Amino acid sequence: MPTVLTTYYDRAKTVVSKFSIAQRTIAVIGVALLVMGAIALGAWLTRPQMSPLFTGLSAGDASAVVEQLKSSGVSYELAEGGATILVPDDQVYAQRLAAASAGLPGDTSEGYTLLDKMGVTASEFQQSVTYKRAIEGELASTIGAMDGISTASVQLAIPEESVFVSEQQSPTASVFVKTRNGSTLSDEKIEAIVHLTSAAVPGMTPEDVAVTDQNGTVLSAVGAGLTGSSSKQATEHEAKVAASVSAMLDTIVGPGNATVTVSADVANSTSERMDETYSAPDGELSASEQTTTETYTGGQANGTGVLGPDNIAVPNGDGDGSYEFEETSRSNAVNKSTEKTITPAGEVTRQTVSIALNRGAVTGVTAGQIEALVASAAGIDVERGDAIAVEFVEFSETGATAAQTALQAAEAEREQQFQQELLRSAIIGGSILLAVIILVVFLAVRRKMKRRVLYTDDGPIEYFATVTENEEQKLKSLRGLKDGDAIPLPAPTALLPSASVDIDDEPEPDKILVERRRREIDDLARREPEATATALAELMDEARV
Repeated sequence: MPTVLTTYYDRAKTVVSKFSIAQRTIAVIGVALLVMGAIALGAWLTRPQMSPLFTGLSAGDASAVVEQLKSSGVSYELAEGGATILVPDDQVYAQRLAAASAGLPGDTSEGYTLLDKMGVTASEFQQSVTYKRAIEGELASTIGAMDGISTASVQLAIPEESVFVSEQQSPTASVFVKTRNGSTLSDEKIEAIVHLTSAAVPGMTPEDVAVTDQNGTVLSAVGAGLTGSSSKQATEHEAKVAASVSAMLDTIVGPGNATVTVSADVANSTSERMDETYSAPDGELSASEQTTTETYTGGQANGTGVLGPDNIAVPNGDGDGSYEFEETSRSNAVNKSTEKTITPAGEVTRQTVSIALNRGAVTGVTAGQIEALVASAAGIDVERGDAIAVEFVEFSETGATAAQTALQAAEAEREQQFQQELLRSAIIGGSILLAVIILVVFLAVRRKMKRRVLYTDDGPIEYFATVTENEEQKLKSLRGLKDGDAIPLPAPTALLPSASVDIDDEPEPDKILVERRRREIDDLARREPEATATALAELMDEARV
């Protein structure tokens, strides 16, 4: 093993040997987590990128496709409850071709391809049913491709055309949709489904389409349109008219001096009306006129008469057998006006506006003036049955006072919360700033005031490079000096060559103790050389023994 690795290994072993049981446990857990994270990261990096092979599959098709992938040994994943199958990117097109060759997926709605399979011997009934199935399949596949819809099914009810029926019925359609993850379709998407279906069938109107979701909720009813749309339209119309009238009255009578309430009736279904009006044209105009004249002259008549136009004998007084006949037919022109009125669903059939004015605050205007202005602003139609009511009444100040008090309380609470948030933010910011200042000051002072060790005859003494008053008192107490005495400086020969070292180079406690014992022995040898020599001789004798 190389020397460098051996050195690192020995260092690591030395460090680990100094760990306690808790430190070793934490180290083992950390290494295990690190290894598991590396394995998970490697697995994620080596995982192939998956792409959809098929989406919106039924349970039968999904099972067949999964069996196909298993037999081919291709990894796969299921998503959206098994309706979507994911495979690696490099296997998407190959597996689609393999599935197509196996006739998968097979549970798909067929559209106009049904007409290609129809033979020449198909009856008229078979052709009609096949054509209807083709339209249903195309509509279902188109609706199912919308965002948020996983499955769609369409059933059409198209009446047979016949010349013996006086009134032809319009076709209807029912649409079933299954949304993804049980979500709810918006009104815009429901309206898109309704119009898409009605436009695909001749003679069908949007009111002839019913839409239901997987929860059994009716989203659009036949003859009523979108469920709840009429009430929604009525609410929107009322809010719009009330807002416009209130804005006008606030300018005229002042804010808070008028209350406006609008009620509107909205048609839930479409209606159709046909009016024919006949009138005489101006002047004597004739569309057509025909005159027939017949003259007959004969000899002496022996009979009683001749036959007239209606085979009735006409007497011949003269007896000469001659007559004259003239007939005129005239057809006068008549004006004919045909008017067809179609009222769509959601049209306002009637609305009423009620206005209450504050009698104590409103002056200078009359109820008639306000009524005329509001009637023009709200579009009041008297022939339609619209009505408007304007009254001067005394407004109750209790509600206004309570509302003002509540508003002031809410404003005060909001201001208090703002101040509390501001104070909290200031405290947090000040605390952080103070901690930073303290840390900077501490680092600066520590950098200037380094701890040092001075080895003297009395032993090592720790002190700071910049000695403060407190440190000086400590040094005096260590040497047994009084406040008026000065600290005597030791002789230069009493110091070691490196008498002053930084705290980073401070000797270990064992070395300090050995140095202290050595200095005590030297001091004892200088003060009592004979006793020291005797002690050394005794030690040498004991060593020989």
